[in-house]
Amino acid sequence: MLYRNYFNTAWRNLLKDKSFSAINISGLALGMACSLLIVLWVLDEKGIDAFHANDSRLYMVYQEQHYDGIVNGSYATPGLLAEDLKQVYPEIEYSTGMAWTTSSTFEANGKIFKQDGDYGSSDFFSIFSFPLLAGTKETALKTKNDIALSRKMAEIFFGSVEAALGQSLRYENKADLKVSAVFEDLPPNSSMKFDYLLNWETFMDEQQWSRSWGNNASLCFIVLKEGTDVSALNDKLHNYLDRHPDAQSETFKAKLGLQKYSEQYLHSEFENGKIAGGRIQYVNLFSVIAVFIILIACINFMNLTTARSIKRGKEIGVRKVVGAFRGALIRQFIGEAILITAFAFVVGILLVVAVLPVFNIITQKQIQLPFDQGEFWIVLGAMVLLIGFISGSYPALYLSGFNPVHAFKGTLKFGGTALWFRKGLVVFQFMLSIMLIVGTIVVYRQVSYVQSVHLGYDRENLIYVPVDGPFAKKYDVFKDELLRTPGIKLVSRIDNRPTRIVNGTGGVTWEGKDPSAFIDITQVAVGYDFMRTMGIELLQGRDFSPEIKSDTAGYIVNETALKLFNYKNPIGMPLTLWGMKGTIVGVVKDFHINSLHVEIKPLMLRLNEAMNGGWVMIRVEPGKTNEAIAGIKKTWKELNPYFPIDYQFSDQEYQKLYASEQVIEKLSNAFALMAIFISCLGLLGLTMFTTEQRTKEIGIRKILGAPLVSLFNLLSKELLILISIAIVMASPIAWYVMNGWLSGYAYKIDITLWIFILAGLLAIVIALITISFQTLKALLANPVKSLRSE
Repeated sequence: MLYRNYFNTAWRNLLKDKSFSAINISGLALGMACSLLIVLWVLDEKGIDAFHANDSRLYMVYQEQHYDGIVNGSYATPGLLAEDLKQVYPEIEYSTGMAWTTSSTFEANGKIFKQDGDYGSSDFFSIFSFPLLAGTKETALKTKNDIALSRKMAEIFFGSVEAALGQSLRYENKADLKVSAVFEDLPPNSSMKFDYLLNWETFMDEQQWSRSWGNNASLCFIVLKEGTDVSALNDKLHNYLDRHPDAQSETFKAKLGLQKYSEQYLHSEFENGKIAGGRIQYVNLFSVIAVFIILIACINFMNLTTARSIKRGKEIGVRKVVGAFRGALIRQFIGEAILITAFAFVVGILLVVAVLPVFNIITQKQIQLPFDQGEFWIVLGAMVLLIGFISGSYPALYLSGFNPVHAFKGTLKFGGTALWFRKGLVVFQFMLSIMLIVGTIVVYRQVSYVQSVHLGYDRENLIYVPVDGPFAKKYDVFKDELLRTPGIKLVSRIDNRPTRIVNGTGGVTWEGKDPSAFIDITQVAVGYDFMRTMGIELLQGRDFSPEIKSDTAGYIVNETALKLFNYKNPIGMPLTLWGMKGTIVGVVKDFHINSLHVEIKPLMLRLNEAMNGGWVMIRVEPGKTNEAIAGIKKTWKELNPYFPIDYQFSDQEYQKLYASEQVIEKLSNAFALMAIFISCLGLLGLTMFTTEQRTKEIGIRKILGAPLVSLFNLLSKELLILISIAIVMASPIAWYVMNGWLSGYAYKIDITLWIFILAGLLAIVIALITISFQTLKALLANPVKSLRSE
């Protein structure tokens, strides 16, 4: 009966002051909705790759590489490693190598399509828990003629899963493969993305260099037997490559290490050869933001409830006079806070349901609210109770402490401790908001910088076309036809896209090089007209020329490489790659071949107009893209009819390097705006509190002739001082956090003073707009009404 009375009282109070209730519930609802969205995103990130049955025993092998005084880390390992490890160490139950996602052409039943896939050993489906719909994990990739298809690919070519098993599929118009298994389409919480798998030996045959222990390009996965001591095995693996002399040398040493596979998605960056971070920094950052937003919402509740407390003074006085103990009042007020939180929770859930589709588009995920999971409701119920208790605790203690005599006289005053506590809450609240504003500005500027910075080549109006099948032998004809096509200016080729070049080698020598030093230099095979097609600036010498036959032994280097070689007059100076002696024919200005996360490395270009594979680069005239693409498709179909064309735009490929940053930028913008909006509700609460406390003072000042401007300054001055303190306190913390985030980029913006000035001005302007309405309302009120009780 008592709790029912509490509920009825709380309900009447909610209905009595609808504007207060709406503001309070909307603030909490927005805070809970934002935090819940972040929590769902964080849980999804942490759940990537954690669904495999062998999760506790599934590991990736990485290398710690030592050379030239440098220590690097990499997941790239020799192609022979996976099978060799299983043969040597009885602790390893299963192993497989994997390469990289490749787009290949398949034909069956008169259908020709390109599909993305990878390679795996016969252990693959014993290692990873990708459900098989047809076939068995023991026979799925048993021979080099086997191929495993996803459900989607099986339905594309054969109409159904059942019809696909045992069928023949033409691969790259050069081999017939048998469908030995069909697996379920990969789930969204898998970092692996492929629609088919070929036998690992097929990869080794196609890439003969992978049979050398000195080449590192494949991934290695292992599953340990039950009860294996991971630490002990890790120690054994550390110097494993010493048994393969061609895997390292006196100047290059590689040590192996193990990382749990499900941790790789979030922890994939290396520092001094050790795993040091990755996407986990974003997970941690947004986890903190979720806490910030909830704290801001709770502070709002405290401010708004306390601001409204004067109106409940007589109610509290009556309850105390008739015998209500303070404990009972505290329970009542905390109960009211929990009730408001429950309403906010319902509104917050509805908001999440409404915005989740848009949120999934922004984050490129498929997050769903787990309504069918009991744990979800238990956690949310606990959140409601916790937030309600935290939000209502201070107002409950404060309201229950009213003196009933003062309440009846209308002389309620607040002590210095209470006032300083409230001011501290406002400062803390705006500290969090200003930190979010600074962070949003820095993220926005860095993302804008990486999107607009000149890379040293012109990525606009540049198209890449992969060389498929026997097309490599027809490149000269293709190039000649394209150069006669309207809208096409230049054509060249390269062995990989500029954003994917990772061909490092230590096999470069020059005059004066320390023979004991291992120096990693990136080498790229290119065709004629490469520099003009790419728009790269030539500093010295010349480009490769078909008129000069000796250019097949010529090299073009970038500025960073030239500093390494220390040639003052480099043109004509000797340079040797893999024992092939040649000379430097040109020097180009440094240009970026990877993301701005890494520094520009020494680079050398070698001529290979007749390379097998690679990419054709096509420079299109501005404004004639559609015309040029139509010509490219027509010529391709005539020369390579069995392979569908696949083309990509250079600027779009570059943007893919920063997909994570773009998502983070959008999320930062949205959550910073929400945090600011919720903070403004808190300011509104403090303004209500201040004006109600000083109603009679304002009335007296108006009667004595005080102008509205001076009265406005009187009421806003204190709040602006609090916000200024928040700006001063938040700025160094924001600088420290964002400077740490920018340290992941080799090329980045500077965090300048104007960013903090802008953030502070935004906070002040938003605050003034927020408090102006309530302040002006108080100033324009009839002073007679406020002084009538006197």
